[in-house]
Amino acid sequence: MELSQLARLLVLAGVALAGLGALLWVLTGLGVGRLPGDLSFGRGNVRVFVPLGTMLLLSIVLTVALNLLLRR
Repeated sequence: MELSQLARLLVLAGVALAGLGALLWVLTGLGVGRLPGDLSFGRGNVRVFVPLGTMLLLSIVLTVALNLLLRR
């Protein structure tokens, strides 16, 4: 792999990570991550967070999106 191809790949990976970060930031502002069904337990300085509702919503949205995009 040439150095220019590696540089292009790194720039694209950086842009993709920035886009993913922005998407997560927006979704957090909309309340995703604190949905009904998201479990949070804490005792002392130990905290456990199990995002069951968020995982279910994300699974449904991605399933529908991929079925629409990959339908032939």
